[in-house]
Parts: sequence; C-alpha cells; structure tokens
Amino acid sequence: MSTCVFIQIRCKPGTTYQVAEDIALREIHSELFSTSGEYDLLLKLYIPQDQDVGHFINENLLDIPYIERSLTTMTFKAF
Repeated sequence: MSTCVFIQIRCKPGTTYQVAEDIALREIHSELFSTSGEYDLLLKLYIPQDQDVGHFINENLLDIPYIERSLTTMTFKAF
C-alpha cells in the first residue's frame, strides 16, 4: 500500500505554469491544482510503500527549478 501525501508548493513569481508543466512531465502525481493564497500549487502524490517519503519528494519533485518552498501533509488511515 502506498502513502498518500499532499504537497503545497510556492513558486518564484511568474513561474507557476512552468513548475506545473515540469511536474506533469514527470508523471509522479495523482492530481495537481493551481491554488490561491500562500502557495501556488497543490499536489496529491502517492509514495510507493518501499520508498522513504522525504527522499522520494526530494529526489523526484523538489529538484525542479523555481520551487521556493513546499509544505507536505502526510495522511493516515482514519478507520
């Protein structure tokens, strides 16, 4: 079973579309949204069970140019 995480991404001004396109080309996301507020993008991502969450995000997402900051929210099965 994979781990579902939500990642909010803040991009450098004027680069949101480029960052979103770079994410889409990697085909690692389940859903990707543009958002208003403190962050520019919201990404739903499933981390493979055998992968470390932090390493997976750092190696597959956060090396994209123009990402200034991210906030990851882990999910857990409620019931």
